[in-house]
Amino acid sequence: MPDRQQEILLLSATESADLLGIGRSHFYGLHSSGRLGPLPVRLGRRTLWRAEELAAWVAAGCPGRDVWMGKNIK
Repeated sequence: MPDRQQEILLLSATESADLLGIGRSHFYGLHSSGRLGPLPVRLGRRTLWRAEELAAWVAAGCPGRDVWMGKNIK
């Protein structure tokens, strides 16, 4: 069987912050203020973010949650 690396699908807040190149507290600040577009998923007691969605959010220019989710919240 070939040795292949598994792709990580869900990331913790710390891992997500590392992926984005920011600190964990800044990541939580973006999340709580609505400036972080992707919403987390709950898996048991864990709060995790989809790695693919974070990458797509960055590729889209890091829009706020209202734009990312397609809502016109003012």
